[in-house]
Amino acid sequence: MPRILGVDIPDNKRLEISLRYLYGIGPTLATQICDELKISRDLRAHQLSSDDIARITTFIQNKFVVEGDLRRQIQNNIKRLVSIHSYRGMRHRLGLPVRGQRTRTNSRTRKGPRKTVAGRKKAPQQ
Repeated sequence: MPRILGVDIPDNKRLEISLRYLYGIGPTLATQICDELKISRDLRAHQLSSDDIARITTFIQNKFVVEGDLRRQIQNNIKRLVSIHSYRGMRHRLGLPVRGQRTRTNSRTRKGPRKTVAGRKKAPQQ
């Protein structure tokens, strides 16, 4: 398995797909990297020479923020929002959706599993 920036990329997938295993590199960026370095996108990752891997690594390090640096940058942005008590920061702190989604029915991913509230007995009707 070739290693790029501390991440093992899969051997038998196309280079264009393998590069997406790096945090911060998606489909468009992976295609752009292959085109700029003039490496075939259809090449399998295990077919890369050590020179190709070194070129890819240096190109990504010089042009993009990926992996640990990107994760740190995102966490710092969230901490800043929380510290200045912005609306978005409060939503992050409370574990609620940040971008205006409804919370009455959906947003189970952010809120977690339902917490059942004991039902009260209804008063008998006359």
